[in-house]
Amino acid sequence: MKKQNNNSNEKYKDFFEESEKTLSQERIDRAKQKAKKTIQQIRLGELRKQLGIKQTELKDFTQSNVSRLESRPDMKISTLIDYIHNLGMEIEIKVRPTGKSSKKEEVLLLKG
Repeated sequence: MKKQNNNSNEKYKDFFEESEKTLSQERIDRAKQKAKKTIQQIRLGELRKQLGIKQTELKDFTQSNVSRLESRPDMKISTLIDYIHNLGMEIEIKVRPTGKSSKKEEVLLLKG
């Protein structure tokens, strides 16, 4: 099964390398931004599912609100905090200088 993942990764790598040869940088940047937003949407829904919580089981949110929230490209931080708390979890937001990987330079902005 690992071989399939490696083959899939190779196919994706080849696809992106070929795309970069034919697409403008602006179009590539737009696609990357859209991908980041899609990943965020998937993560919220997957997080809830991994916890075994149905959309209808989140208190303070209707099922339709959860569905809309999980498919939004962006949201208020306060809404994200409420959603995470309703999953029975906490959230931390940290900042660090761009391009730096040292944890010493991280600053905790919010813990809730």
